[in-house]
Amino acid sequence: MARAERIVHSIGSVGAYSHSQGILAVRETIAKYIERRDGVPAQPNSIFLTNGASDAVTRVLECIITDKNIGVMIPIPQYPLYSALTSLLNGSSVPYYLDEAGDWSLKMAELERAINEARLKNVDVRAICIINPGNPTGNCFSRDAMRDIVTFCKQNRLILLADEVYQMNVYGERPFVSARQVAFEMDADIEVISFNSISKGLVGECGHRGGYYECYNLDPFVIEQFYKQASICLCSNVPGQILMSLMVDPPRAGEQSYERWRDETAEIWASLKRRAEKLQSALVSMTDVTCNVAAGAMYLFPKISFPERLMEHARLLDKQPDEVYAMELLNATGIVNIFEVLIL
Repeated sequence: MARAERIVHSIGSVGAYSHSQGILAVRETIAKYIERRDGVPAQPNSIFLTNGASDAVTRVLECIITDKNIGVMIPIPQYPLYSALTSLLNGSSVPYYLDEAGDWSLKMAELERAINEARLKNVDVRAICIINPGNPTGNCFSRDAMRDIVTFCKQNRLILLADEVYQMNVYGERPFVSARQVAFEMDADIEVISFNSISKGLVGECGHRGGYYECYNLDPFVIEQFYKQASICLCSNVPGQILMSLMVDPPRAGEQSYERWRDETAEIWASLKRRAEKLQSALVSMTDVTCNVAAGAMYLFPKISFPERLMEHARLLDKQPDEVYAMELLNATGIVNIFEVLIL
């Protein structure tokens, strides 16, 4: 009740508009969460509440992509939001490929290849997106990998867009390390914009559309432009803002609902971990299928090696092997699947 009273006192009514940037009390709560997580102070005025993380990404890319020659580096395999939005905004997607053999990590040589090829095409690369933990790969970047990313951004003057919506979904021994924490530890003069959402984690309230983006080391003038942009749509939905506050500031030991929250979240986390392990074991037991262990998020990304007879069958049909496999899988099992989903 005390928590509910504090929230009601800070917002007045869920039926009224909030501050365009989001309820100040909620932004203060998020800032405290980020500081507890990273050991690095965060400022409420650098946080913008949005209708889910997708809305946050849209707003940020709208401000970055102002010309068809402006490029954004996007990880492959990817969550199609980034390439789709880049195309919608008439920008240029610059794909870089994650290393499957290295548990879907990244290599500096691959990043250099991608940016150099883009520049040869007169693409002005302004930002790089990372998804950590990974969607759809289920990886979790090591601290060394994060240091490489920060170094690459510093060398190439790139904005680091850190999609961290699965930061609470980590199952292995490797902990989640935020981009802003590593940038701070390295004293790297780079700009980091981080995204989070109530749609993922252990909450999964995707229908309520709550999210935020936090700006680290951005020029105050840029923050002002983000605020102007947010003012156009007045504010994000207030119930989603409240749920975001509850997600980042859960009950604490000694509070009335703490034990119930602790038990429920532990059960959800254990269930997600158990299902990830069971599915990975099932996949690798199949012929011609390999799959890395899920270190985080809610995904596995298996590799299917087609036998030569299927390759020959596809050639006879004048179709791609993945199309033939997808349709035969659908016809044989009823499993709906998609082939050739890369959007660039």
